[in-house]
Amino acid sequence: LRIERIVSRGHSTPASQWYDQPQHEWVMVIQGAARLLCDDGTSHQLQTGDFVDIPAHTRHRVEWTDPSVDTIWLALHYPAASNEGAGGG
Repeated sequence: LRIERIVSRGHSTPASQWYDQPQHEWVMVIQGAARLLCDDGTSHQLQTGDFVDIPAHTRHRVEWTDPSVDTIWLALHYPAASNEGAGGG
């Protein structure tokens, strides 16, 4: 597990760049506002207190963060379970 605090203001990922991470990522906006875009066209508009769980290898990017205040993110990067998708219960 890796925990990260990210601060951005008016940030966006370049249109030609996508994050494609080998681990899952759970992110929450602690302060501010942001919009995430996945390459399947799904968009997540996040306000303070909102969160999203991004599965491993889901290509995504930051489309927008509030230019007037710092957007503070809490990000948890965690590995897939070794039996994920095995159909157990």
